[in-house]
Amino acid sequence: MCAIAGVSTGIGSVISLFAKKTDKSFLSFALSFSAGVMIYASLTEIMNKSVSSFNCTYTEKQSSLYSFLCFFSGMILILIIEKLLPENDNKLNRTGVYTALAIGIHNFPEGLATFVSALKDPVLAIPITFAIAIHNIPEGIAVSVPIYFSTGSKKKAFFVSFLSGIAEPLGAVIGYLLLRKFMSDTVFGILFGFVAGIMTFISMTELIPSSMENEKHDKSVPGLITGIAVMALSLYLFK
Repeated sequence: MCAIAGVSTGIGSVISLFAKKTDKSFLSFALSFSAGVMIYASLTEIMNKSVSSFNCTYTEKQSSLYSFLCFFSGMILILIIEKLLPENDNKLNRTGVYTALAIGIHNFPEGLATFVSALKDPVLAIPITFAIAIHNIPEGIAVSVPIYFSTGSKKKAFFVSFLSGIAEPLGAVIGYLLLRKFMSDTVFGILFGFVAGIMTFISMTELIPSSMENEKHDKSVPGLITGIAVMALSLYLFK
């Protein structure tokens, strides 16, 4: 189940690779679409997961505070990583790598959560798996588009996107072998809060600016709105 959910990022990658490398309109739309997906998922679904995880141990007010602190800690973490990494003249490629990193980190605890759900109730885990698979498809687009347009390599774009999805079953395997004795609701709350901050930061500092810098930037706003709508609809339909 975790593997099915994770490799669905590859489906999104395949969809995006049908575009022509010279199609600047698609690039602008896809980058802002990806930002819409990540921002909406971060500020609603992932932050809700963080707060609800903290709620298992702390009061509602404390949970909101801890989730908020983790969110901004995630932003600070990715900012520090950006400062430490060497400069890369290929901004699109950097954007794709950062996005893959953020989604991979997000998929890791998500895979562990799917695994735990399946252990408790395999029947309940089936719709959860399907829902995760559906919203992993636009995440695959978010990773592969900037890498493909910056390198021209469909293989590299697909491979990096696929790797970010593999974090899902990897999270399940490591959780089973190593972390099941140490994982707690608080740890899940911290992880989800961090991930939400990282994904929001990347969207605002990498994806949206890259979309707006494109000469076909008139597609940026429609792309952003469409990304938000697609993620909202997928979360609504597969709750």
